[in-house]
Amino acid sequence: MCVCVCSMCSICVCVHMCVVPQGNIRGIYGWESSLRQKPQARAVFQAGAGAGAWAKPQVLDNDSKKDQESEAVTVGTLTCAPTCDGWWDGKGFPTGELVWGKVKGFSWWPGVVVLWKTNKTPPVSMRRVEWFGDGMFSEICTERLLRFAAFATGFCKNSYASLPTYKDAIYQVLEVGLELFYHCITFHCKALNFTILMYKINYCITSEFCLSCGTPHIHTFHPLFEGSLCQKCKNFIETLYRYDKDGYQSYCTVCCAGQEVILCGNASCCRCFCKDCLNFLVGDGTFNQLKDVDPWSCFMCLPSQCNGSLKLRPDWSVRVQQFFVNNSTLKFEPHRMYPSIPTHQRRPIRVLSLFDGIATGYLVLKDLGFIIKRYIASEICGNSIAVGMIKHQGQIEHINDVRTITRKHLAEWGPFDLLIGGSPSNDLACVNPARKGLFEGTGRLFFEYYRMLTMMRPREDDDRPFFWLFENVVAMSGHDKTDICRFLECNPILIDAVKVSPAHRARYFWGNLPGMNRPLATSLDDKVNLQDCLELGRTAKYNKVRTITTKSNSIRQGKMGPLPVDSNGKEDSLWCTEMEKIFGFRKHYTDVNNMGQSQRQKVLGRSWSVPVIRHLLAPLKDYFACE
Repeated sequence: MCVCVCSMCSICVCVHMCVVPQGNIRGIYGWESSLRQKPQARAVFQAGAGAGAWAKPQVLDNDSKKDQESEAVTVGTLTCAPTCDGWWDGKGFPTGELVWGKVKGFSWWPGVVVLWKTNKTPPVSMRRVEWFGDGMFSEICTERLLRFAAFATGFCKNSYASLPTYKDAIYQVLEVGLELFYHCITFHCKALNFTILMYKINYCITSEFCLSCGTPHIHTFHPLFEGSLCQKCKNFIETLYRYDKDGYQSYCTVCCAGQEVILCGNASCCRCFCKDCLNFLVGDGTFNQLKDVDPWSCFMCLPSQCNGSLKLRPDWSVRVQQFFVNNSTLKFEPHRMYPSIPTHQRRPIRVLSLFDGIATGYLVLKDLGFIIKRYIASEICGNSIAVGMIKHQGQIEHINDVRTITRKHLAEWGPFDLLIGGSPSNDLACVNPARKGLFEGTGRLFFEYYRMLTMMRPREDDDRPFFWLFENVVAMSGHDKTDICRFLECNPILIDAVKVSPAHRARYFWGNLPGMNRPLATSLDDKVNLQDCLELGRTAKYNKVRTITTKSNSIRQGKMGPLPVDSNGKEDSLWCTEMEKIFGFRKHYTDVNNMGQSQRQKVLGRSWSVPVIRHLLAPLKDYFACE
């Protein structure tokens, strides 16, 4: 769809500048000094059968004996004259003008007004139009014609996608319009500054139309490139931080779509650009030129490469944070925003994980391709420590109780770039009738997280990026939630893992991670239905299950409800390997330390959902070195 946007503005300028109706003022003294002078020669460009069938413009000879009014220029299958040829009914649409026409049974179709047959008197308010694409002619009323400048009204997305003839017609009329435009600039606007004009055209393209799909109904700015986005494409921007297993973006950096993409060859850069955006926004044939360049540095790494209508914002690293800012926060000042780090300046990440559990944070960071310089985890559960140590081959440095950590320890281990954690929710969850609240029992561990956050935050004059994330249950009392918000000075976002997994798991997340409140979207690797997680020969009775906790009865669908699996005609509970896949872990991830089924369910019930944490941590790839 970018083809329509990139050419439309040029054509609109052309239509207004090149079409000259009959009755133009000849000047104060007429043409030169005599009325017998012949009109100025004019070059006319018309559409042919294809891109390779264009003929060179035919220029009228000043010494020709023929009368211009009876002369027409024929190129390919299209024949027309450049003016109104001796008649004018005041209804507009002179001969040679590009138009949209409406014929019964068809959408608006591009065409050009041509001469009537010499032996026929032109009817009033009627025009003879030759249609692009098929070369057919129609006699049509002016009320069913639109100027080609009304591109947004005339263009039909459905016809463009389904009718090859319509697509050919669009390409032909755009090429004709561009030829007319450049001819107009060359021969009729010599006094006009061409550079300024092209700047204004590019500004019109990028500011008044969606950079992704071309619609004029814009909603907000594009965070990376100069231009705008419509409401629909703003929702698609959720894929901006979606990454494949190879570490690169799943979709184009410009339009968040695309099927054929070219990847940046710079280390730690994960950007990709699709064929359509390169060819239509940068220049025709750009994709074929760049795909043979190895290594190729993208437009984010080398902004000087940006040409055409694709211009990188100088402040894109700040804009992308503003794009995802949480506007629902009314009580608190927004957190400090850090601009993205240039690729060559990114360094490995240092992480402190409190209440680490089974090392979900480390697993996600490695899957995203981060180079982890140091990962220190505070955890007191022996089984959870064993899972993290064995599955990650001792790369995690485990420390004991978080209450033993001092400022001196942080100075020795740090400085840290990321603080993550979720204090135990037993004494906060409303489902626990014996809960003690935020200020007693395990609820007090929240203040240990707050203590670490206070000591680790950089000073105001320190530009080093520092990020933090805190998680806890949704089902807590309003007073406890308000107190947590008051200490952390922000409102939480609510994310339910049911959108990316087969199990409900609604959690609150506080933090300053970029784009935390962007929509949660599934990827091709996410298992969103229970059947996708079951072993061979077992059938799911439900697509989604309740929240899996440390209690064995949480597997049942209701207090005394049925079990979710049918195995050989009998109800059955979820196996440990199936629960691991529901949470997003690899099969047998918790199969260590001779743990039984109940023990493995307990460590899983206290863990995070892998797809959700991946969604939250993915934007940090713009700040730290990646493989």
